[in-house]
Amino acid sequence: MERERFERGLKVRKEVLGEQYVENSFKNATEFTRDLQEIVTEYVWGVLWTRENLPRKIRSLINVALLAALGKREELKLHVKGALRNGCTKDEIKEALLHAMFYAGAPVGVEGFKAAQEAINEYEQGK
Repeated sequence: MERERFERGLKVRKEVLGEQYVENSFKNATEFTRDLQEIVTEYVWGVLWTRENLPRKIRSLINVALLAALGKREELKLHVKGALRNGCTKDEIKEALLHAMFYAGAPVGVEGFKAAQEAINEYEQGK
């Protein structure tokens, strides 16, 4: 693992997902899951999220649409909060979800909006 890439990824991951969430991810990692946390931090966050061709706000909206389409409720909630931290508005998040719904189906929209509303409520309550 390249330490500099990992540290860059750790910084971005904390900025987007929240310091507490990331620290808990490492604190709660087991011998079995520790490698996953390190690899995700180094490559997803240290390589992909640090690329300069797309701003974080756009990356967040892409994630919202993709995670909704994949039905990944908990990750979607996490990334809706990250999108808000990255400066996305609720209207932009809504548009990303509507976009996903038209390409992936109505159930994606229904579930995505439910999860996003929960995440927005939690974010606004400081959770």
